[in-house]
Amino acid sequence: MTAFSQYLVRLGAMGNVGRFTAVEPVVFQRHLRVVCRTDRGLELGEVLANVEPVSGQQCDGEILRHVTVEDDLLLARLDKNRNAAFEACCELLELCQISNVLLDVEQLFDGSSLYFYFLGEVSPELERLTADLAVRYDSKVQFSRFAEAVIAGCGPDCGTQTASGNCDEGGCSTCALVSACH
Repeated sequence: MTAFSQYLVRLGAMGNVGRFTAVEPVVFQRHLRVVCRTDRGLELGEVLANVEPVSGQQCDGEILRHVTVEDDLLLARLDKNRNAAFEACCELLELCQISNVLLDVEQLFDGSSLYFYFLGEVSPELERLTADLAVRYDSKVQFSRFAEAVIAGCGPDCGTQTASGNCDEGGCSTCALVSACH
């Protein structure tokens, strides 16, 4: 195994799998929890496999380091915030009589964003509701139209190397069904 290797890492509430490059000459074993830099921010992931670099294929981010005891303490605080946001969102959905089903709330490791995962169409009223929650929990709010992606994906051949390109430039390197074609 060479230094600065590439790895398949699972991350996010929906279990998105991406290709990541290690920034240090460290070997990360399978199932090791790691801190990754992605286009969304800092996230925790789980190493699935070491893979050979593919010429011309862009990585989804970088593995910065393994998760430390201090990270676990921060995670406990973030989980409390995430759970509170989930409960508050459920209460507001009921109070406002919005029929969407909240599947999960994800807070990034850097605390910068909350992602609300819903079944059903995201209405302007639902957007306002979650924007208010984001202010309350001091995060930038993000949406995932999970149901649409499950039905349609990002286009023909979603999740394959020959994808039509509705997600990333050049196709869908990690199936858009789990990233909901952000």
